[in-house]
Amino acid sequence: MSSLAPALKEQLKAERQNVISAFEADGNPEKLLARLRKNVDAALIKAWQAFSFPQNVTLVAVGGYGRGELFPHSDVDVLVLLESAPSPELQAKLEELVQLFWDIGLEIGHSIRTVDECLSESAANITVQTSLLEARRVAGSRKLFNLLQERCDAAMDPRAFFQAKTLELRQRHVKYEDTPYSLEPNCKESPGGLRDLQVILWVAKAAKLGESWRELGERGLLTATEARQLMQKERVLKDIRIRLHIYANRREDRLVFDVQTPVAETFGFKTTETRRASEYLMQHYYLAAKAITQLNTILLQNIEAQLFPQTTPAKPINERFNEVNGLIDIVRDDAFDVTPSAMLEVFLLVAQQPELKGMTARTLRALWHARFNIDQEFRRNPVNHALFLSILQAPKGITHALRAMNQTSILGRYLPNFRRIVGQMQHDLFHVYTVDQHILMVVRNVRRFLITEHAHEYPFCSQLMANFPRPWLLYVAALFHDIAKGRGGDHSKLGMDDARQFCESHGISEEDTELVVFVVEHHLTMSQVAQKNDLSDVDVIRKFADMVKDERHLTALYLLTVADIRGTSPKVWNAWKGKLLEDLYRMTLRVLGGERPSADRELISRQNEALKTLRLYGLPPHVHEPLWQQLDVAYFLRHDASDISWQTRSLYNKVDSDVPVVKCRLAPIGEGLQVTVYTKDQPDLFARICSYFDRKNFSILDAKIHTTKHGYALDAFLITEPDFAKNYRDLINLIEHELAQLLQSSDPLPAPCKARLSRLSRTFPITPTVDLRPDERGQFYLLSVSANDRNGLLYSVANVLAKYKINLHTAKIMTLGERVEDVFLVDGPVLNNARNQIQFETDLLEALKI
Repeated sequence: MSSLAPALKEQLKAERQNVISAFEADGNPEKLLARLRKNVDAALIKAWQAFSFPQNVTLVAVGGYGRGELFPHSDVDVLVLLESAPSPELQAKLEELVQLFWDIGLEIGHSIRTVDECLSESAANITVQTSLLEARRVAGSRKLFNLLQERCDAAMDPRAFFQAKTLELRQRHVKYEDTPYSLEPNCKESPGGLRDLQVILWVAKAAKLGESWRELGERGLLTATEARQLMQKERVLKDIRIRLHIYANRREDRLVFDVQTPVAETFGFKTTETRRASEYLMQHYYLAAKAITQLNTILLQNIEAQLFPQTTPAKPINERFNEVNGLIDIVRDDAFDVTPSAMLEVFLLVAQQPELKGMTARTLRALWHARFNIDQEFRRNPVNHALFLSILQAPKGITHALRAMNQTSILGRYLPNFRRIVGQMQHDLFHVYTVDQHILMVVRNVRRFLITEHAHEYPFCSQLMANFPRPWLLYVAALFHDIAKGRGGDHSKLGMDDARQFCESHGISEEDTELVVFVVEHHLTMSQVAQKNDLSDVDVIRKFADMVKDERHLTALYLLTVADIRGTSPKVWNAWKGKLLEDLYRMTLRVLGGERPSADRELISRQNEALKTLRLYGLPPHVHEPLWQQLDVAYFLRHDASDISWQTRSLYNKVDSDVPVVKCRLAPIGEGLQVTVYTKDQPDLFARICSYFDRKNFSILDAKIHTTKHGYALDAFLITEPDFAKNYRDLINLIEHELAQLLQSSDPLPAPCKARLSRLSRTFPITPTVDLRPDERGQFYLLSVSANDRNGLLYSVANVLAKYKINLHTAKIMTLGERVEDVFLVDGPVLNNARNQIQFETDLLEALKI
């Protein structure tokens, strides 16, 4: 055997490379899978023949290999079938055989069993039963193999097998987030993946309904069109999986970020001005997975109907639809051809009657085929306009109906521009959903503001929504706010035109059309103002108020902004951003109500509120004066009353302290810690503080930098770290002690470290940008930076500021998933010299680089 192994190994290796080369030339996945399987068959037969096994032993291929499909790096699963328990000599021979399989370079999964043992294992384990269902004889006794098949067939309970496999399917879907639109899908196991197709064929084969898509078609479970669609989509996924294996040079079924671009390039996808090559690949994948999910539902229902016939009589809903076992069923097969508007009416029923669990396979199939009838004439029909608006205006089930419309491709057919963004991935480092799923998530978020059971989540939004006239207009705005993504140009402007066209064609009043168009056009504006501008600046509030014009526009924009940010990624929204948006809303509302923005009025209001809190703590009436006399108007406008009172309580008797004072508390809003630092000012103070937070792996969410009239720094930070909630008391004591000690040190600043980036940031790096320009008054400079997020990034910026002796007045930290967009208000002599300013920006860009 020693000479056989190297020869077979080299032969298999050469044949495998030839097969891969042929695939790279012709791109035929079925040919590759079949040729790889045949090559392995030939090698196993040669190895088997070298041992001269008895006549009552059989080598059986099981699993995917048994099915006749072998991907480049898939396991080769085999069963050695015996008539009876092996003798010691046979056992030794079999062990030598398995070792030879490994020696020739195969990833072998093997078992050695008698027929009785196979039946016993099969009864106890559904995976073994499924594997035997696809058994294929490779070598040895045909009679013994036929006996195994006969015994397995006799033991098979198609109903129990169907229930077990569909339960397994549901559990697997939950494991993979119950969506085909995962950022890094598993093309084999995720919903809409190859495994879903295999489940169909397994349960069909177990029920003797067919073993291929063609046979299922012959039995009436599939139409010719559906069979063709399934074969096309199956081919897409097989093609992707093959390329994954070849690129990774190992078994790899996940489309992880690292491989998306190189795999996309093997398909010929190219990066364009508007989209990455990987985004084209992922849309290719998502569209296939979506179709498989839809057809899978139809097929499983059809097979279930064959296995579990129902005799419950149909209950009429109207002349076009019945209720059958809690599902909507069409009265006649050509219902959608006879009455095309019923394609929208059925979703109105889904929304109006939430007790209905969905649609029958018959209805889904008819919808699937009739969707091509949605043309320009259909879209111009006033009856269909009324039905679509009725869906949006339904008291319940709107989100459910829209998602079902998207899953069945009706929504994309009715709104052609929506169809263009179905399955379109956004590698902008903060969206974690495809564009269509993000849009539907935003609709859901807006909708939840109206649902009583969810009022506790965002009480202020729920209160505003409850008093908002015609809230369905916000659903329209949500549908169109990102509909122009990937077209090139400003998607807000392009989406605004789409929204106007929709509103006008659907008979929405001029006033309501203007509101929808305004919200779509400005859906990014409010978050940018709240997170990048100084909300203590009365000019910022006045300018924003002039843009929104009235309370209705302000409320609509605020509600969509909250819903939009929440719909990008679970990581992007936090309570701090919520507070900034709510503060901007309330301040703007006062201006719209006729109140003239006044720094003096706001100053007095906040001071009075802070004094009330101080009295509640039993402090003497004038205890605040020594500290407040050293603070200017800007300090009081940048801090709310609770912060002012807390800092006053902490510092009133330490106004001229010779040692740094550090105080820390739980943030009143959301998760995190508030840290106040009070010490004599020094040029590198901000950098020194950031170096401490960097070393401790804290994320800085916000920073307010202030210098008192007598030369002390009063800086406030909002920080967080992954596990702070578990040990926040210890963290508070640690920060107060360690940071105060550090600030007494005169050691040089440590060099910023290049922290490790996430896989997403490594795979989709963004080009860092630095923008430095004078503010509107010409008193300070606004410094805006954008880069991939990483630990220590803010310290890297602070280090450059310290190097150039630039004074920092405020820092607005905005983290968008894996991307940061920070804005600083700065000044310093170096910025008044053009050459020095260019060198400063160059050094800052270098610090931001990955």
